[in-house]
Amino acid sequence: MIAVDPDYQRQGVGSALIDFALNWMKATGISIAMVETGGDPGHAPARCTYEKLGFGLFPVARYFKKL
Repeated sequence: MIAVDPDYQRQGVGSALIDFALNWMKATGISIAMVETGGDPGHAPARCTYEKLGFGLFPVARYFKKL
């Protein structure tokens, strides 16, 4: 999970944190990284950051049913 204080968003903090994690993962031999976030407007900044860092959207259908 990653979060940036609203006062510091849009300044590259989140991107720097993710870059650090991706570089560490690659150095340890991990070859694929996956992130998830919501599709609602409140998560648009996160989606923008992931796309800017080269993550591609993987279309998936996930179904739930409350019992």
